Amino acid sequence: MTNNRSGRGKSRRDAVAPVQGKPQKKNMQPKREKEQAEFRGGTAKESLRIGHGNLDGNMRGVNRKRIDNEREVHHSSGDRQGRHASNRNRSRTDRSDLPVQKNDEVIIDIIGMNHDGEGVGRAEGFTLFVPGALPGEKVRVKVLKTKKQYGYAKLLEIVQASRDRIAAPCAIYDQCGGCQLQHMSYEAQLGWKRQHVVDVLERIGKLSVAGSASAEKDSGANANATTESGNQAAQVLAALANTSVKADTTVAFPSATSADPNADSMSVNLAREQGVVVHPTLGMSEPWRYRNKAQVPIGVTEGGLVGGFYARGSHRIVDMNTCLIQDERNDEVVARVKEIGRMLGISAYNEETGRGLLRHVVVKTAFRTGEMMLVLVTNGRDIPHADAWIGSIREHIPHVASICQNVNTKRTNVIFGDETRVLWGRDVIYDYIGNVQFAISARSFYQVNPVQTEVLYNKTVEYAGLTGKETVIDAYCGIGTISLFLAQHADQVYGVEIVKEAIEDARSNALLNNMRNVKFEVGASEDVIPAWKQQGITADVIVVDPPRKGCDPRLLDTILEMQPERVVYVSCNPSTLARDLRILEDGGYRTVEVQPVDMFPHTVHVECVALMKLRCSQAINF
Repeated sequence: MTNNRSGRGKSRRDAVAPVQGKPQKKNMQPKREKEQAEFRGGTAKESLRIGHGNLDGNMRGVNRKRIDNEREVHHSSGDRQGRHASNRNRSRTDRSDLPVQKNDEVIIDIIGMNHDGEGVGRAEGFTLFVPGALPGEKVRVKVLKTKKQYGYAKLLEIVQASRDRIAAPCAIYDQCGGCQLQHMSYEAQLGWKRQHVVDVLERIGKLSVAGSASAEKDSGANANATTESGNQAAQVLAALANTSVKADTTVAFPSATSADPNADSMSVNLAREQGVVVHPTLGMSEPWRYRNKAQVPIGVTEGGLVGGFYARGSHRIVDMNTCLIQDERNDEVVARVKEIGRMLGISAYNEETGRGLLRHVVVKTAFRTGEMMLVLVTNGRDIPHADAWIGSIREHIPHVASICQNVNTKRTNVIFGDETRVLWGRDVIYDYIGNVQFAISARSFYQVNPVQTEVLYNKTVEYAGLTGKETVIDAYCGIGTISLFLAQHADQVYGVEIVKEAIEDARSNALLNNMRNVKFEVGASEDVIPAWKQQGITADVIVVDPPRKGCDPRLLDTILEMQPERVVYVSCNPSTLARDLRILEDGGYRTVEVQPVDMFPHTVHVECVALMKLRCSQAINF
């Protein structure tokens, strides 16, 4: 899922820096101001300090640091005070007051799974996170690390396996960190992802969800399983009550409790009256070979040029010839490029010394047209044997329509540099999502799973409820992918994006599709949309697809001031989605339904589309 989202904001979506400090509106309601601060900075324990950073990648570190800096517990008895003083300089991983110590081996029941895909269990009430363990399993583990409130353990033996456990088909699954859930059946993955969304909506968003884990819609044959699910949910919440580091821990259940896609439609209207409807996750009929882009780091070993993946927890590159979630054509191109590089004696970039030429090989494949683009990311402009290099690529990979070079001489782990030039062929390749054609350049963002992207965008259009008469604003519009989908059904669409190059691509794509009812503007949504309003442009529907950190607070204020009838929120991070829905709910909107979409099978990531409607009876004052 890691791709350079310079289009729909991926360059920001992976950013870990907080939102730049911009003053809040002085006329913000005190209640909303307090709750925004609570969810951004985290004063409420239950919100678990969810902020505007990259939650999946950084909250663990932030919270662990917070936990480590908490005051030591002061014991009342002299004996305990003495023991506390004597242990003060001992390693935090060796605490005699815990029920388990480092290197202990214990047998525990796994009662849930967190957002990293780690099993959650308890040893005498002490929470342990166990990579590779699944809910419902009894496992023997070795404690690797302990802190005050939680610890980590290594899976040694599966005493009793979950019925959702399968053999991971990838030969390097245990070494590569690209997938986290290959050992879990796909049906169970979809059920877990839905439950993850339900959990954060309830815990962070304080929303009432119809058919949540403790009261699933399923009845009859699944009644016992549902009761068991509710009990497991309660156990996990209890396990995490004093373990604030794992904000996104999610309860996962056996397959019998997974949502049935056909069972939802009959009860949707009733469920809406009871709470937010979270639909079953929309998965893929064939959840393999779905990625249309490969970004492969290049290194060198004694055997020569290698390219593949970074070994888990390191920057050591392990050679790889195939990836089961990549399109086979991407694997073929990468293998050929490595082979040609070895033959020509091309050097690989060394992170430690800053020397060497080839840094990354990036391959983009257009699923509908079959066109391919190869981008060589180099540490300098000069390529030795450039003609032979290009000639060999064209000879061995005839379906490549574009060969580009991106120059990145910075000492950084960012893949792309600022300069891109065409070595051979066109500067773009073309592909379709639905009926909309897109030009894809070396650095422009294009969703990596085009099959599920169409599912996601169709759901977005459905939630927008367009009749052909509406004015729609697409905030965080990127290269215009959602905007152009909406423009097929709306009277007028306005797209805004802070990345200048993305807006240039969006305008080109609008011309490519001869769409005249869409306008794009560069700038921050929270600045551009109020300016549009002053020009008399008001929206019936606002669509947002923000980066992982969620919507800028000022954009949320802008939405509440404009009061469109509908807000459609497309999210790649359920935690920030839940936080922002809470703010909009307090400002006069009602969350109607949420649709999880599995854009990245076999990983822990899940995208969502949420529909909000304005509560007509509620006046909103600013």
